[in-house]
Amino acid sequence: MSETPYQYLAICNTEDIPVGERLLLDINDVPVVVFNIGGNFYAMEDVCTHDKGPLGEGELEGFEIVCPRHGARFDVRTGRVLCPPAAVDDVIYPVILDGNAVKIGFPDLKKGVS
Repeated sequence: MSETPYQYLAICNTEDIPVGERLLLDINDVPVVVFNIGGNFYAMEDVCTHDKGPLGEGELEGFEIVCPRHGARFDVRTGRVLCPPAAVDDVIYPVILDGNAVKIGFPDLKKGVS
């Protein structure tokens, strides 16, 4: 089994996402949301697996993001579904800090961030 090779892209500095806040962005035409929870950063696809809605616009409760459309819940650390109507886990991306830079691991980066 081979591991997916990630290219890490610096998306912002740590102070750009205050604790309890999030950053919405687009990487390779994929919507991504990055959360700062207690100084730890987590990134996931900004798409509810139930109806493809904008997951990152939902309420953040601890480590759970609540989809604003139908209330599905996901763990931002693992992407795991915690509450229906979603039945499929969400995609997460590894995040590393390089000094002050927040970097997201994204497979096959060709276009970049917008």
